Amino acid sequence: MPTLTLRALQPDDLPTFHRWLHAERDPEWQRWDAPYFHAGRPQKEPLPFEAYREQMLSRPDSPHLRVVALDGAAIGQVSRAEEAPAGGGWWDLGVLIFDPGHWGGGLGTQALRLWAEATFAQTDAHVLTLTTWSGNERLIRAAARVGFRECARIPQARAWAGRRWDSVKLAQLRGE
Repeated sequence: MPTLTLRALQPDDLPTFHRWLHAERDPEWQRWDAPYFHAGRPQKEPLPFEAYREQMLSRPDSPHLRVVALDGAAIGQVSRAEEAPAGGGWWDLGVLIFDPGHWGGGLGTQALRLWAEATFAQTDAHVLTLTTWSGNERLIRAAARVGFRECARIPQARAWAGRRWDSVKLAQLRGE
């Protein structure tokens, strides 16, 4: 059974991150991770790997961004951001598995579970949220399996691929 962990970014992860975040022209993950934002952006020339590497190695490690690693190999990332005001106990989470070959087997659910547990353990979080769109049914199901519940739905708030989609917010309270 493969082992999934969350860890800090390592230099060996940079080719994988560069590929999925900069080199791929139209990665599948962008069709599910708020595609209505990506669709409006003009295509940029990919950042050359050496420039990306230099940029990433100069950044300090952030406890709010972790690599999702499967048997040590980077396959995605998780992130979190504190909602204002600071110290209020509300943290918004994100989870991203880059390669569609890793989708559908529970890895995203496992990463989200580990990240929610870590966020409750490492922060003052009272409530965790995830925000997505109604077309991202896989994330909505994964969040429900981890214990998140839908707490808000804004009807037809997002336009994408010729349709209107709901904006969906899910939440989990500490101790639930």
